[in-house]
Amino acid sequence: MCGDRRRDRPGLVITFVTGTDTDIGKTIVTAALAVRAGDSVAVVKPAQTGVQPDEPGDLADVQRLSGVTALHEGVRLPEPLAPTTAARRAGIELPSVEEYAASIDGLAGSYDTVLVEGAGGLLVGLDADGNNLADLAEYLTTPFRFVVVTRAGLGTLNHTALTVEALRSRELPVEGLVIGCWPAEPDLAERCNLEDLPAITGIPVIGRIPAGVGTWSREEFAAAVPGWFA
Repeated sequence: MCGDRRRDRPGLVITFVTGTDTDIGKTIVTAALAVRAGDSVAVVKPAQTGVQPDEPGDLADVQRLSGVTALHEGVRLPEPLAPTTAARRAGIELPSVEEYAASIDGLAGSYDTVLVEGAGGLLVGLDADGNNLADLAEYLTTPFRFVVVTRAGLGTLNHTALTVEALRSRELPVEGLVIGCWPAEPDLAERCNLEDLPAITGIPVIGRIPAGVGTWSREEFAAAVPGWFA
């Protein structure tokens, strides 16, 4: 496994923020993790889709909410599709996951924490060969971990278990699950899922991000972050 090349670098953390699907709150979770990490933080988005060249992307939301300025966007693609599909339709050549990994390793020498937000779910393709976020992680020489963002409601148990199983099959470390949008008044399924997610996956729920916080001011957001994580 490529991970055998990793070197021990005390104090340094690369965290991959992946999800069980798209539109589940990965960007808001990334912003919250950036606040939680402290001052020396860089945030990477290898592939941004569905955004025009002059439009703000996910990293703009991360900066607005967290104040982090070390933001690194890779390829930007205009259509809201998987990166491989969007790149093919746009006639754009995607960097390889090895190239992405080299760039992330390079950042790791300058920051205590590097956060990498994926596109869509874990196994969505990132390069022309169809390699995904899990493949990218295996090319790093720096130690890393995954945080899995998941939904609160029906269907989340299966989707989350599948994502965790895919990570475990590659022996990739998972720090925990974060519910990306926790309702103010959770229904029966959502309340039960809070207990069932760690029971089914063997991975703790380390955070719940309240619904609607993406519209908050930076000050409100930062002040509330500690209360969202176990």
